[in-house]
Amino acid sequence: MSGPLAGIRVVELAGIGPGPYTCMLLADAGADVLRVDRATGSAPAPSAGPHWDLLNRSRRSVAVNLKHAEGVRLVLDLVAQADGLVEGWRPGVAERLGIGPEPCMERNPRLVYGRMTGWGQDGPLASAAGHDINYIALAGALWPIGRVGERPVPPLNLVGDFGGGGMLLAFGMCAAMLEAQRSGQGQVVDAAMVDGAASLMTMTFAFRQLGLWTEGRGVNVLDTGAPFYEVYDTSDGKWFSVGAIEPQFYAELLKVIGLDGEELPAQNDREQWPAMKERFATIFRTKTRDEWAHAFAGKDACGAPVLSPWEAHTDPHNAHRETFVEVDGVVQPGPVPRFSRTPATVHKPPSVAGADADEALRSWGVDEGRLTTLRECGAVD
Repeated sequence: MSGPLAGIRVVELAGIGPGPYTCMLLADAGADVLRVDRATGSAPAPSAGPHWDLLNRSRRSVAVNLKHAEGVRLVLDLVAQADGLVEGWRPGVAERLGIGPEPCMERNPRLVYGRMTGWGQDGPLASAAGHDINYIALAGALWPIGRVGERPVPPLNLVGDFGGGGMLLAFGMCAAMLEAQRSGQGQVVDAAMVDGAASLMTMTFAFRQLGLWTEGRGVNVLDTGAPFYEVYDTSDGKWFSVGAIEPQFYAELLKVIGLDGEELPAQNDREQWPAMKERFATIFRTKTRDEWAHAFAGKDACGAPVLSPWEAHTDPHNAHRETFVEVDGVVQPGPVPRFSRTPATVHKPPSVAGADADEALRSWGVDEGRLTTLRECGAVD
């Protein structure tokens, strides 16, 4: 394994969304993450190819029956060798299975036990069902996202699941594992998406205190209120983004779209923003998206074409940086961030659940005799 986390071992109790994303980040960065999937009672076919749930890349899978005593004992034996564990179940589920923080940390006092939930491990909503849209709604992160006079627009599941969830837990795991190397003591990392989404709003809170943000939706600098921070239609039915906030960039924007030299309202005259947006919109509808991209090229006017996820890998800048990579014929976002000396990489495509049991468990110290016993008793597929 290559990457700055090479030598780190993590047990992943398989879940969906943000937990797998956390473990993808750790594994791309070199950690040996062993994914414990749910046993189905039958081993995967020898010819089974990649599953292509890309969030499961870079790590091996073993399918374990966690309702079998031997399956639980196996997980605890793996935990005894691990630096960290990640689970994304509702509060209390891991405890009921016998693999909650207490038994795991009895086996390994240095263990960092990462927990990913929407609402957190305690509080009135801790056991309630929910999804990204609910967590960011309660955190105050959904309300400001949208245009004036319209309802809030869910930003896919990027803010709760992945930004406020998966990345938050990845940071928490790295921070706690680093501390455990100094102290010799592990701890529980409680990563809640509602907390993470709220944290992502810190700058908005700061802007409000500074008088730079009003409580209306779609009337502020960063929420499509300003003409210089907006997405505009182009003549070919596509879109072009503009983000010329600073005065020097705004001046360059006016040059590119042909308005320099005209008598115009001050950039931050909010009363004139609606009228200026209409004027900008009329101009941007005179050219295609790619024509505008050519016009903005080499100019500090903060403009960029709006690319679909499926075409973004073809952009010359993205291609140069290898922002997207191709693994076994599948284009996907590459590992982040970049490390100058210990580069991260996609170590392997995603596995079918349980496909790596023999290889992975041997490398974690499970011998042939025990492997046979685990399969015969139904603890492992």
